[in-house]
Amino acid sequence: MTNVSGWILVAFVLYLLMMIAIGAMYSKKSANTEDYFLGGRNLGGFIAALSAQASDMSGWLLMGLPGAIFIYGMNGGDGWCAVGLLIGTVLNWLIVASRLRKYTIKANNSVTLPMFFENRYRDEKKILMFISSIIIVIFFTVYCASALAAGGKLFQSIFGIDYKIALTLGALVILIYTFLGGFMAVCLTDFIQGTMMLIALLAVPIFAVCFMKADGVTVAAGLESALAENPGFVNMFKGVNVVGIISGLAWGLGYFGMPHILVRFMAVKSEKEMTKSKGVAITWVTISLFMAAVIGIVGRAYMDFDYMNEVGTEKIFIEMIKKVFTQEMNAPIVAGIFLCGILAAIMSTADSQLLVSASAVAEDIYKGIIRKDADDKTVMTISRIIIVVIAVIAYVIAWNPNSSVMGLVSDAWAGLGAAFGPLVLMSLFWKRTNLPGAIAGLVSGAATVIIWDYIPLLAGETIKAVTGLYSLAVGFPISLIFILVVSLLTKAPAKEIMDEFDAVKDVQDNI
Repeated sequence: MTNVSGWILVAFVLYLLMMIAIGAMYSKKSANTEDYFLGGRNLGGFIAALSAQASDMSGWLLMGLPGAIFIYGMNGGDGWCAVGLLIGTVLNWLIVASRLRKYTIKANNSVTLPMFFENRYRDEKKILMFISSIIIVIFFTVYCASALAAGGKLFQSIFGIDYKIALTLGALVILIYTFLGGFMAVCLTDFIQGTMMLIALLAVPIFAVCFMKADGVTVAAGLESALAENPGFVNMFKGVNVVGIISGLAWGLGYFGMPHILVRFMAVKSEKEMTKSKGVAITWVTISLFMAAVIGIVGRAYMDFDYMNEVGTEKIFIEMIKKVFTQEMNAPIVAGIFLCGILAAIMSTADSQLLVSASAVAEDIYKGIIRKDADDKTVMTISRIIIVVIAVIAYVIAWNPNSSVMGLVSDAWAGLGAAFGPLVLMSLFWKRTNLPGAIAGLVSGAATVIIWDYIPLLAGETIKAVTGLYSLAVGFPISLIFILVVSLLTKAPAKEIMDEFDAVKDVQDNI
């Protein structure tokens, strides 16, 4: 091992030990399921904001998005994807966060999204809970696989070790501290990780531009070949593709249905803290998305194109960090710290997905349906078993070193967004929504994405492959239409449900 690799390894080991220590610390504080899955609804504003955004963006922000922009530029769907995500984040915090928090408290103190649906619609047969939990487990397993794949590529690129060994190391660390500490451990580590991600996003492209200028090269000159091939490389409106714009903007719809983000809203301890969270989160995501795009553009000017094609374009940020801080500055320990920012992005999403999936099985299916008298200790034991099982399945999915981080995230995001997004909005803002409509919305949204992305219906091709249209842009409106039509064609909700809907705005905050 070289001296450079040794210093980077020191930074990684210290960082990983700190994450595991946090998990161990909170393992003693998770006395019941509300503590383990929601932190006792005691989440502060800054932690809630950075935790929600760090768990949201994942390795996609630092690997998938910069890599796509490095190749295709800003006038493809990926530039518009960043715009869609920004709009979706802002709307989610402004119109969903506070009302969801209040409604889940009012609806029998629901601690998971499936439990909220059950309590909201008085689903005594627990149909909504069962369908919701199955959807969460299926799509979050794929989502978690994307994070593990990103982690494997990170370790492989930095230390030159085999991808499968690298994948195993990353999976074990994520598993240990999620297993130990539960929600508060995940949120605190996500807060640290979100801070590290932001610092890395800001610093690396600035240093790269400075070193280019020192060598007498401007960014424009460095982009000369890219602009010759694609005149719209840095112009989102030049040579624009309508399908690409629609598909990119549609990513923003997914926010309304992401359980690992929505659960942060549910856990904030007061409206005062929620107000603080909104400002921090919106600022963080605006800066982060902009700088991730800048990394893709500056990286195309700063790095050798053929070399990046050889090592993998999704590693553009990794390679920029290595070049800036080990070759240009001879500061490998700094490189290690910034590379931990990428690891932070990966871990912050995987831990949240594991925890939400575990809650769906242990709290919603096991305690909610199979064994209603299960005590908290048993439920927490089951949840930890499920964390291991889902991590293993995600590990198997990510085993292929050619796994695309962007592709895996895209599939999972569409499935969750189309299934849950419309129902979350209708549950919070349309009191005429009823149980049959809710069931129809869940099933139609998830089914549309599966059919669109995976079933070869058109001459052996999927509809997505033929049209190029992102499935979320189709699944979301279809789910919304099913909720509206089925609710209007069936019996109106009981007065008790209507009254609870009206009372949510009057919920008092200690809280």
